[in-house]
Amino acid sequence: MIRFGPAGIPLSCKGRTLRDGIADIHHLGLTAMEVQFIKVNPLTRLALDEEVGKLPRELPQQLVVSVGPADHQGGTPSLEALTVPIRRRDSISTLTWSLAKEHADLQQTKALARALDTDLTLHAPYYVDFFGSADAREQSTRQIQWAGVLAEGLGARLTVTHLGFYGPGDRADSIQELTEIVTDLSSWLSKFSKGTVRLAIEPSGHPDVFGSREEVLELARRVKGIVPVLNLPHLAARERLTFDTADALAPIVRDFVHATAGRLYLNFSGVEFYGPGEFRLTPIKRGQVRFDPLAELLSERDYDVTVISSSPLLEHDAMYMKLLYERALTRRWTKQHAPPPARPAPRPAPKAAAAAPPKGKRPPAKPPRRAPPKHPAKEGRSHGRTRRR
Repeated sequence: MIRFGPAGIPLSCKGRTLRDGIADIHHLGLTAMEVQFIKVNPLTRLALDEEVGKLPRELPQQLVVSVGPADHQGGTPSLEALTVPIRRRDSISTLTWSLAKEHADLQQTKALARALDTDLTLHAPYYVDFFGSADAREQSTRQIQWAGVLAEGLGARLTVTHLGFYGPGDRADSIQELTEIVTDLSSWLSKFSKGTVRLAIEPSGHPDVFGSREEVLELARRVKGIVPVLNLPHLAARERLTFDTADALAPIVRDFVHATAGRLYLNFSGVEFYGPGEFRLTPIKRGQVRFDPLAELLSERDYDVTVISSSPLLEHDAMYMKLLYERALTRRWTKQHAPPPARPAPRPAPKAAAAAPPKGKRPPAKPPRRAPPKHPAKEGRSHGRTRRR
């Protein structure tokens, strides 16, 4: 099965809530959406007297992501802590997010997405720094974990993230350290969501940021449960390739499908790249990478894939990609079910040629044609006298 959808609420959506966006996506004939959790506004405080004894997820107008002792101070979120009543002197961490005010909003959005058959994923905040200060590393870890809490509440199946810049040392050392970090994050997310949400690692178009094709695939091979994201615009910008043909794309898609061991997650948009690390995402029709070869490749076999439009035009290019895929699928079906060519009609047998006369002899002359006899009555009327009256 193949799904198409935008990275965020559609631009044409009149409402700006997640439920408005999902309903609009359904009306447009799309079946996927990548929720954008970009800005993080956390607040950690002590529990109020009127909140004691209540479940954290039942607090109105509060998006609680973590509960713990007084010295917890926004520590690692725990599923057990979110499912037991709040105690006196507990520390509560909440988020201010424009797309949801409380856990009830998440549950209603989850129910609507399932009713309309819309596949949800969630992108964690973009700024991540695991090789900076201790505070920066802890903040990066918490942001991905908070994204996991929201993804579990929304019923999203993936938490998508970048891994930030390389460390100051050798890149091999950075990859090894990131492998340990990702292993811990993946284990935490699997335990928190009971296996319903997986961690997805996205490649980067910048050469100074972790995320080449080989690195993402290697990380997926090392860490069980990791989903490598096939972000073709980023790979094109990083490798300075345009992937003009389906043959050029085939080995890349095959490697990511094999590493995913399930549904392929794919991001696409137009892209224009300049110097090393200099690129920008564009609408598909203006970019240096076309979707037509990918549509042709995807139509050749029954892939289980979700295609997310990260183009500035969002849902417009998502619908355009769906159109290109349907055209490629129609060409494939027509080619497979084309009627056999009609057999040519049998040519008539040539007439037998008349036998030639023997040499030296002329063919007998045909008798002269006689004129038909004149009718006597007609002749008399013609030349006789005129009868008097």
